Amino acid sequence: MPFLTEERRMIQEQAREFTLNEVLPVANKLDPEKGDIPMELREKMAELGYFGILIPEEYGGLGLGCSEYCLVTEELSRGWMSVASIIARGNLLIGSHEMSEEQRKRYLPRMAKGEFLGAFSMSEPNAGSDISNISCRARKDGDGYLISGNKYWCTFADGADFMIIIARTSDAPPGKRHLGLSMFFVEKKRGELPKGVNGAPIPKIGYFGWKTWELAFDNFRVEASDMIGKEGHAFYYATSGLETARAHTAARAIGLAQGALDDSIQYANDRKQFGHSISDFQAIRFKIADMATQIEAARQLMYFVCEQIDTGQRCDKEASMVKLFASEMAERVCSEGLQIHGGAGYTTLHAIERHWRDARLTKIFEGTSEIQKRIISDRLLGRGRN
Repeated sequence: MPFLTEERRMIQEQAREFTLNEVLPVANKLDPEKGDIPMELREKMAELGYFGILIPEEYGGLGLGCSEYCLVTEELSRGWMSVASIIARGNLLIGSHEMSEEQRKRYLPRMAKGEFLGAFSMSEPNAGSDISNISCRARKDGDGYLISGNKYWCTFADGADFMIIIARTSDAPPGKRHLGLSMFFVEKKRGELPKGVNGAPIPKIGYFGWKTWELAFDNFRVEASDMIGKEGHAFYYATSGLETARAHTAARAIGLAQGALDDSIQYANDRKQFGHSISDFQAIRFKIADMATQIEAARQLMYFVCEQIDTGQRCDKEASMVKLFASEMAERVCSEGLQIHGGAGYTTLHAIERHWRDARLTKIFEGTSEIQKRIISDRLLGRGRN
């Protein structure tokens, strides 16, 4: 059966139309101003079900798979990667799979409607790829815990309706650094940091539309009932479902690259030099041919990985491959697109510079390119010594 079934084509086309008519104009206006994604746009996305694509129908979601999730993501990312990213704040955010049934019934329907979106607080100044190095502590205090320590790279900490926090509840046993971490699900007031948490936005060069925060927890109280899953097992929860997260990042990268290609074709046709459109010149034509080929190769690999995920096949190696390939491709393609735009590309008057800045980030988050290479090589050669 072809990947792009009639139903999937309809979902894809709807997302493409929505992006061109709703997302792109907002992005072109607000990204240069470093403005936030408007609530009105979020509400329109919620009406289309984009925050509940992966959430089962019994909890009010669409009950679809990674394939549909990535098709929508790619189209949204053509307009603004931040908009393609915010849908992950509803769609079974990391840790949601380990919720109790009571928690799922309470939270998932609101997530699916886009009324209840989250922020994920895991990374620290000295703990990114190395999750086991988390030092933020959650100390037992009566019926709850007091969390103290610093967190970094917490996007949407202010705008979220809840936070998922990973903290160390016990020292790790010798040789098992990954144990002793626990995960907490905490509701908060939208637009504010909760009491006991202070922070400041991190000055970024891109990924505008929302803020990314450095946080300081000072005896921030959580209840025992806020814990997700078993105490001390958060490492497993944080690393499960990474295949979907990496496919989602690949889709974002592909969308950025496609946006760069679309804009470059338009610009090349419009721009006149030496009496001709620059699209007549072989140097430009070959750049566009290479860009299109790289995008399609990444897209087809993404389709394969999505099918593997949706049919329950093991694909950790392949998910790392598509995340690596698509993100590296996106930076190259967006850079070439900027080159085609010439001096105009080095202004904020064209979306190509936004795609270029955001594409660079895809090589870092959800596991750096170097981490993906480690995963791939470990599967092919066995675990290395370093």
